[in-house]
Amino acid sequence: MLCGRWRSSRRRPEEPPVSAQVAAPVALPSPPAPPDGGTKRPGLRALKKMGLTEDEDVRAMLRGSRFRKIRSRTWHKERLYRLQEDGLSVWFQRRIPRAPSQHIFFLQHIEAVREGHQSEGLRRFGGAFAPARCLTIAFRGRRKNLDLAAPTAEEAQRWVRGLAKLRARLDAMTQRERLDHWIHTYLHRADSDQDSKMSFKEIKSLLRMVNVDMNDMYAYRLFKECDHSNNERLEGTEIEEFLRRLLKRPELEEIFYKYSGEDHVLSAPELREFLEDQGEDGATLAHAQHLIQTYELNETAKQHELMTLDGFMMYLLSPNGAALDPAHMCVFQDMDHPLAHYFISSSHNTYLTDSQIGGPSSTEAYVRAFAQGCRCVELDCWEGPGGEPVIYHGHTLTSKILFRDVVQAVRDHAFTNHCGLEQQAAMARHLRTILGDMLVTQALDSQNPEELPSPEQLKGRVLVKGKKLPAVRSEDGRILSDREEEEEEEEEEEEAEAAEQRRLAKQISPELSALAVYCCATRLRNLRPAPTLPQPCQVSSLSERKAKKLIREAGNSFVRHNARQLTRVYPLGLRMNSANYSPQEMWNSGCQLVALNFQTPGYEMDLNAGRFLINGQCGYVLKPACLRQPDTTFDPECPGPPRTTLTIQVLTAQQLPKLNAEKPNSIVDPLVRVEIHGVPADCARKETNYVLNNGFNPRWGQTLQFQLRAPELVLVRFVVEDYDTTSPNDFVGQFTLPLNSLKQGYRHIHLLSKDGASLSPATLFVHIRIQCS
Repeated sequence: MLCGRWRSSRRRPEEPPVSAQVAAPVALPSPPAPPDGGTKRPGLRALKKMGLTEDEDVRAMLRGSRFRKIRSRTWHKERLYRLQEDGLSVWFQRRIPRAPSQHIFFLQHIEAVREGHQSEGLRRFGGAFAPARCLTIAFRGRRKNLDLAAPTAEEAQRWVRGLAKLRARLDAMTQRERLDHWIHTYLHRADSDQDSKMSFKEIKSLLRMVNVDMNDMYAYRLFKECDHSNNERLEGTEIEEFLRRLLKRPELEEIFYKYSGEDHVLSAPELREFLEDQGEDGATLAHAQHLIQTYELNETAKQHELMTLDGFMMYLLSPNGAALDPAHMCVFQDMDHPLAHYFISSSHNTYLTDSQIGGPSSTEAYVRAFAQGCRCVELDCWEGPGGEPVIYHGHTLTSKILFRDVVQAVRDHAFTNHCGLEQQAAMARHLRTILGDMLVTQALDSQNPEELPSPEQLKGRVLVKGKKLPAVRSEDGRILSDREEEEEEEEEEEEAEAAEQRRLAKQISPELSALAVYCCATRLRNLRPAPTLPQPCQVSSLSERKAKKLIREAGNSFVRHNARQLTRVYPLGLRMNSANYSPQEMWNSGCQLVALNFQTPGYEMDLNAGRFLINGQCGYVLKPACLRQPDTTFDPECPGPPRTTLTIQVLTAQQLPKLNAEKPNSIVDPLVRVEIHGVPADCARKETNYVLNNGFNPRWGQTLQFQLRAPELVLVRFVVEDYDTTSPNDFVGQFTLPLNSLKQGYRHIHLLSKDGASLSPATLFVHIRIQCS
């Protein structure tokens, strides 16, 4: 159920400084050639900047490879895959030609590349191909894995190695490098005759591609100001000048000149003054000097401890200039508290990849959940053929997977059991055999066996949640299974036949009971004080409805309960489409295991990602002190008067993505909404006006202010939408983070897609002020 691998597996690399000048597009990246390879392709400018033009693996990927795409035992189709010269995307052949954007996938959307038969699809359907010839490309979000078999083992290895190099370089790119790549990719697409010269018509096409509908007169004036040869074409340095003008950031220049004075360079003391006004911790002269050495591009300026405008922009676009505190990106919290003192990233019905009625079950769903930082997963176990337990959503048409395969695919488990004694014993045997010493089978502290251990003590270990013998029996004398405990609350809402089927579950086997050491499932009947203290190792599972009822009727008592014991909350069974509830209300009461359907994107999963974005994305976040104290007086329904004022000035946005890449004239009309998620009295949302026809560099300059009563619980969600007068606004991007990790001053917010993938170079530029009363 719970995994102790809490150390962060995602560390953002240091961003080395690179030239901030936009280079002339002398050899622009080309679109993919048709499968017959008949199109002449220009030079590899983008890959040159990545330092990978001479790499043999990358060169082989540029030539392309014919893989067998594997979908089933009989569906093995040959398809051509080829790296595009931007070094950031792969073109692939489709049986039925579709829109150009439907023939490309981007490296930034890849979650992992696995060699051999390391996916469910290849283990089931790849037997005809040697493992050395196979690879799997797994994507973020709900996109299916790409299972491929290469003609030879060497060709498969070239793609595995090449993708690893390209993804590593992508991760190490600065925001300015990403912008450079982005703009030159569009430049080549706009250069219709591929002569590396840009007519005004091609410039207009470029502007529409990058999401700006510029007035023709203004665009032509800008064009002519750069056309020094006066031949109605821009080339070489003229294109470079046009790009510099297009990418100007007047709002950053204004801030820079305010602090730099007449000489238009920042000295270390002047930069320190800016840092002090930003509210930076440790705004010392030494820190200012360090930033100059890290982000300044001009060597002469660096030697004299000066920062130019380019260096200043590099700094503000770096992680140090982002809204998220870089110090919170690693594991920085005390990990020695008992488990009950942490929020723990938790998944519901982890095996499902779609709806709860007829969707497929897959071991890949566990892999994806863990990739998102999940540390508590669920296994719904049922009787299977041949003495092997299976996992699926019982009494539905969801597909089944072997319990054994899931244990082999993941290291963290939360169990739901509908198996008889014999197959429960098989489950216990698989757990012990496959997990070995990772599995906690006895108390870690023999002196205090009932005290919950800390994440530090449980690093690399796995806990099982389940029923413990002896246990409370139901009215008919049986020992209740874990899922029955959860679902008996909902029996009145569901058909009597399904409820009767659940009552056929058998007893809990001694072998499986023995594995429930620290997470013993128990029913939470009420919150009245008991004659004896509750046992910390007892875990209650509550539906979202019952949890909300306890919050409303016994808020403080529920908070005190959760200061000592673990509580798991799960979605109502009526959510057939695997929709989610808002987790914030449960976190407000100190519930640790707030389980969500990870396969369903939406604002609920955005909040979950934002909650666990910090502390190294290890899946454990220390609860605020008011939720950890056993005698706390905190009640989320009555948090007291406002204590903090949050003021956000929304200034500009940069390079927002087009929502319809196939329609050149489709330009977004962006607006920004800031949402506050916290205790009910703090929840609020405010938004800016929309900007007409400009997703490239829209400006707002609007101020949004919020009064907060429980700031330690607040999540701030920045959302960009495309305004529509006749229908709901379309989602463009978002970013969510805890208020306590939000840095003050001028900050860039790096936007994410619905699936949590980077939308780089898309950013918001804001000014943040937090005042505590």
